[in-house]
Amino acid sequence: MTSPKATLSLLTRHSELAEPHYQLKLLDSLDLTRNPHQGNFSAALVAQGWQVLVPAKLEIFQINVGKLCNMACRHCHVDAGPDRKEIMDRETIDACLQALDQTEAHTVDITGGAPELNPHFRYLVDQCVARGKHVIDRCNLTVLLLPTLSDLPEWLAERGVEVVCSLPHYRQRNTDAQRGAGTYEQSIAALKRLNQVGYGQADPERVLTLMSNPVGAFLATSQSKLEQEWKNGLLQNHGVTFDRLITLNNMPISRYLEWLEASGNLQAYMERLVNAFNPATVAGLMCRNTISVSWDGRLFDCDFNQMLDLEVQQPNGQQPHIRDFDRQQWLQRQIVTRRHCFGCTAGSGSSCGGSLA
Repeated sequence: MTSPKATLSLLTRHSELAEPHYQLKLLDSLDLTRNPHQGNFSAALVAQGWQVLVPAKLEIFQINVGKLCNMACRHCHVDAGPDRKEIMDRETIDACLQALDQTEAHTVDITGGAPELNPHFRYLVDQCVARGKHVIDRCNLTVLLLPTLSDLPEWLAERGVEVVCSLPHYRQRNTDAQRGAGTYEQSIAALKRLNQVGYGQADPERVLTLMSNPVGAFLATSQSKLEQEWKNGLLQNHGVTFDRLITLNNMPISRYLEWLEASGNLQAYMERLVNAFNPATVAGLMCRNTISVSWDGRLFDCDFNQMLDLEVQQPNGQQPHIRDFDRQQWLQRQIVTRRHCFGCTAGSGSSCGGSLA
């Protein structure tokens, strides 16, 4: 079975937007002088009493194990795809585990690419489960239909791994528009496999979470309002059940940034994000309680900063690697912010766990 492909990676197409510094330059070039705080995220924070954005207790250890993916979705902020060969090696995974042991993080969030394609994925999951951590697998669903991974739903269920699955919409048209023709059909088949092994049945050891990004230049709709609609739609049309829905704003990064620019929506979308800044989201931003480790072991405040190559800035001036992780230095850092951060604070807000307000 082949996986749907919506596009090629920016890297393969030799696009300027494959370079993080060019993405940042493009965002900074937008004229937001007529918008609140002139589109300056730091100024928006100061107006709410945050002189600097500082970390809170470290709760989530997020590991990006590579950019290799069986899909290449139009909105992907990672620019992942079948042509991306960046993969976290065993040595770096072991360094992550050693660093994890220094923290009080209760959750290990494994992402990619398609994290399941990393040859050390199962080793990493087993090591985290053995440490008593709640493990999240960020899954694109279609990867579960690959012949080499046919046993994975049951394997994950046996270990109590939460599966967080990307599904733009519970209807076919919107899903295929964002992720490629045939995606919806394969996603439903994968969801049924997960249901068959106990996921999505209100079992706390078999949690099935769906994650939705808007299709188009819109903000995410309230997840509490959408969840029941989605549950009814998937159950009635396909007999599929799931536990919870999380909704995220699309970040103006990578391939979604490319779409915004090509469709003439970039200026209006950034204005929408800035105008929708919600102070109630700031305290719960994922950059405050999460460590984000890249496939090559570099450290970032969040997954989005990672994709823009905005490395952690620590008090000692070093840009650390996970093998040199120092818990005290991590807690004393100042979080790096730029204009894309308005994506996490707009409306109900966005984090890897869903809305914030």
